[in-house]
Amino acid sequence: MNKKHRLIFSMFISVPLLLASCGGGNSKGAAPGGAGDPNQVKDYKIIELAPQVAELHTDFPATIEGQQTVEIRPRIDGYIEQIYVDEGAMVKKGQRLFRINGDLFEQQVRTAQANVQIARTNVSNAQLKVTQVKPLVERDIISNFELQNAQLNLQSARASLSAAQAQLKNARTNLSYSLVTSPANGVIGRIPYKVGALVSSNIPEPLTTVANVTQMYAYFSMNEKQVLLFTKSTGGSTLQAKLAKLPAVELILPDGSPYPQKGKVEAASALINTETGSSNFRATFPNPLGLLRSGSTGTLRIPVTIPNAILVPQKATYEIQGKKFVYVLRADSVTSSPVDINPSAAGLSYVVQSGLKAGDKIVIEGIAGLREGAKIKPVVVNADSVFNALKQEEVQR
Repeated sequence: MNKKHRLIFSMFISVPLLLASCGGGNSKGAAPGGAGDPNQVKDYKIIELAPQVAELHTDFPATIEGQQTVEIRPRIDGYIEQIYVDEGAMVKKGQRLFRINGDLFEQQVRTAQANVQIARTNVSNAQLKVTQVKPLVERDIISNFELQNAQLNLQSARASLSAAQAQLKNARTNLSYSLVTSPANGVIGRIPYKVGALVSSNIPEPLTTVANVTQMYAYFSMNEKQVLLFTKSTGGSTLQAKLAKLPAVELILPDGSPYPQKGKVEAASALINTETGSSNFRATFPNPLGLLRSGSTGTLRIPVTIPNAILVPQKATYEIQGKKFVYVLRADSVTSSPVDINPSAAGLSYVVQSGLKAGDKIVIEGIAGLREGAKIKPVVVNADSVFNALKQEEVQR
């Protein structure tokens, strides 16, 4: 073999040896669990489940109304002469709202005043006549008939005076209707009629509305199943007694923020609406700052306390086809376990209805990298500290 052939032959031998020395082959001596080894056992945090108190809630769409919403309608016919308030303004009881032209009623008052004055004069004349006739009758100068006639005239004059005074009072009342005032404290609604509009007592729309918003009503409905559950699970022999045992409720505003004042469910219908299959309830909320307005909407939240609940962090669950699962530790490996959860979330945790029990150990982090039967190195974490951290995170949100 010449020198050229020996050089080529040594190159063919050197290449595989070089690859083997660099670990490029499947050497039987390679250490298991090295970098990239699929059989590597990793650390996973787990907690042991134990019963604890859970606060859940049930939400209901609600419609907000003022404690008192009054339609303001004119009691006389006339043209609107002046409007003293604007839409959305806060008003006090007795505050001026509208003035309706009252020239006709002012004239009626003046006429009634004149009639009262005439009637008083007639009473005075009749009284004078009686005074003149009475001593003459006593001295038998004239007959008793004259005295009786004078007394009857006096009675008639007094009756006429009473009628005139009643007409004056009625005229003054009508004149007072030309000034429309607020019957309650509240907020002014829409004002459809402007200055110069002709109004009467039978107009299709009211002049405006005044909504008393110091206390607000939140109306919501429960379906028949929810009503039955409420009736069975709440103590009390009467409906009012059951309502009194309900905890304070919360109102969630349309922007998602909670209303700062708590409310109380105070009234409920005893009937189920046959068309909707639901029953109406009413909760009352104080409204000192006027934040709530009639006609607005919100979500009424009723809290429910579960004394011995099994909680799992939401991040410890995963979903397949709408079903929730968790990884439960069995010896040194994990198994996938389906769980039924309450649809109401307790902060960042779920309340388990079935599928887990006290004493079970579940993986709480890194579940995306786990598979059925995977071996893990469990790192036990205190469950109370985990759930306290979740509560703090929920508060910060």
